[in-house]
Amino acid sequence: MKIHPPYLLFIGDATDQLSIKMAQSAADWCPELCIGEYSVSGCTVSTGLTHTTIDEAAKQGAKTFVLGFANSGGILDKKWLPTILDALDKGMNIVSGLHDRLIDFPEIVEKAKQLNRTLFDIRHPIAEFVTGTGVKRSGKRLLTVGTDCSVGKMYTSLSLEKSMLKKGFDVSFCATGQCGILIAGKGVAIDCVIADFLSGASESLSPDNNENHWDIIEGQGSLSHPAFAGVSLGLLHGSQPDTLVICHALNRSTMRGLPDSQFPSIAKTIELNLQAARLTNPNVKVIGISINTSSVSIEDGRTICAQLSEQFSMPCIDPLRDGSDAIIAEL
Repeated sequence: MKIHPPYLLFIGDATDQLSIKMAQSAADWCPELCIGEYSVSGCTVSTGLTHTTIDEAAKQGAKTFVLGFANSGGILDKKWLPTILDALDKGMNIVSGLHDRLIDFPEIVEKAKQLNRTLFDIRHPIAEFVTGTGVKRSGKRLLTVGTDCSVGKMYTSLSLEKSMLKKGFDVSFCATGQCGILIAGKGVAIDCVIADFLSGASESLSPDNNENHWDIIEGQGSLSHPAFAGVSLGLLHGSQPDTLVICHALNRSTMRGLPDSQFPSIAKTIELNLQAARLTNPNVKVIGISINTSSVSIEDGRTICAQLSEQFSMPCIDPLRDGSDAIIAEL
């Protein structure tokens, strides 16, 4: 897979900031690869990049049109087909991280074939996987896990990698979701792997490596989320992590998308993840807590992190506001 920049990030008529995480991730972590964002009437959110149109982006050399939004079920609404066809006409390949596949829409496939454009359904693995073995692998692994979905596991993983590279570590970021794959250019969208092969696919992400090499593995879902605990468990077993970093977002009272659910404490999240991870690595440990403090002021966020650090006797940081050096110091 080789996705050609620069990108035009399409966010449609989104009204939920979390729903444009595909576009926002690219804007935050590889803005130099992005021409800008394109939205339509009704959109109330933004990545912060320059707003442009398909025509303007094409004139600036955009090579890839990224469907930068997500929705429950990962559905590609047919109302966006004319927009996608327009982008193809203007010389762009198409990237989608939705569950619905571009290649299942005949009009898109026909237009792409006619114009010699490429369609990237990056949420759908094309590799064949085997079942997990639990056999110990060489090298070192860190997995980010969370109290809920969309709490910052990918951002934390990328921040940890950035801090480790700065300090001279031999380290790689292993993408397990569509946003991470867009940034890294490779990986496995673990939530689209058949259940029996989840742990095996996770093992393939971080194979045997040098003794001092670290793989930073992007977590998915949450063991406490009724809808997505399965993918979290398979990733925990297959990653065989030496260390865990707990990710949490402030001011949530229920699990994302489930208003009647109960939200777990950080302490419960630590307990559940350590218990599950010990199946394939009995020596696993938690080395830090990563908090998304964007819902409060910087000062209040740092106060909360300091309180949690004292409570759990480990570093607690907001990786976007303060970086991840404090957690890396624990390695």
